[in-house]
Amino acid sequence: MEKQTAGRKALGDFAPQFAALNDDVLFGEVWAKEDELSPKLRSIATVSALVGKGTAGDALRYHLQTARQHGVTKEEMAALLTHLAFYAGWPNAWAAFPVAKEVYADAADAEGRGGFFGLGEPNDAYAKYFTGQSYLKVLSKPGLV
Repeated sequence: MEKQTAGRKALGDFAPQFAALNDDVLFGEVWAKEDELSPKLRSIATVSALVGKGTAGDALRYHLQTARQHGVTKEEMAALLTHLAFYAGWPNAWAAFPVAKEVYADAADAEGRGGFFGLGEPNDAYAKYFTGQSYLKVLSKPGLV
């Protein structure tokens, strides 16, 4: 997981201690313990907690996007939110579904035409080396290998 800086960017000048706790402790230490909980399971737990609290704003959107990046499929998310409706409240699930639909809007298309990682972007820069249209999907960032 890349170093989190959202807290410092959003609140660094106003609440530097909160920003540091968010970036360094919550995301830098707690989320980084992948040997204890996988990123996918941690994302499912986080989405569940946010839905249970009735949070349907930016925090839920961010964690739904993160869940998707960690491998939670559209079908799994729909099943999770349906399950949570009975334990976290029907209105909370109703509020979460539109956000989840937005986050997963292109999931069927991307997952259906590119496997687990999606199709990628048209690879026009190297078109002369391919017959037909090729696509490029970057899976890692430089320096992370």
